[in-house]
Amino acid sequence: MKLYLTLIKHTQLSLLTISIALLAILPSWQALAPDQIPTSPLYFLAHTSLFFVMVIRPLADLLPQYQFVRPLVILRKGVGVFSAAIIVSFILSKIIMDAGGYFENFFSLDYWSVTSLAFFAHSADITAVLLLVTSNNLSKKILGLNWKRIQKLSYVYFYASGIYVFGSFGDTLVLSYMVIVTVLTGLAYLSNKQRTALKTT
Repeated sequence: MKLYLTLIKHTQLSLLTISIALLAILPSWQALAPDQIPTSPLYFLAHTSLFFVMVIRPLADLLPQYQFVRPLVILRKGVGVFSAAIIVSFILSKIIMDAGGYFENFFSLDYWSVTSLAFFAHSADITAVLLLVTSNNLSKKILGLNWKRIQKLSYVYFYASGIYVFGSFGDTLVLSYMVIVTVLTGLAYLSNKQRTALKTT
């Protein structure tokens, strides 16, 4: 188990390092040579990473008998930062290419259209930025109890991006992610509630 925890610690550090590298390199690269960036695989990595973040805690609650599952909850930070870093990198590239146009569109009604599902896409973008900016110990100290409330925006990030991708492109994989997370989260909630009731009786 000690070796396993050490491996998780190193994986966490590697994910955070890769995320910083993405934020440093990807926006400028995307702005200068957009045709060279494989956007589809990156978005796939972002969604799949986010799926891991959302699914691992309910799995840990539902499978307490498997000791190797609970420590994986630690990786939610690194994997979540990695996912958000990809999305934020694409946002930064748009700002680099045309900052005025980006912010002008940001405050327009069309940018937040529900019918075109743009509302969900941009809601996911905003929550990705908030989650990325606050995923550090300094923010945790400054925000106190509000830090956990902000981190719960991961649900908005997950479902908003999932709704947009499925609604716009018919991606059944993302739909399956949403179904699995919804079912497991519901089961974990009921399981935890039952445990709490048994302890109080």
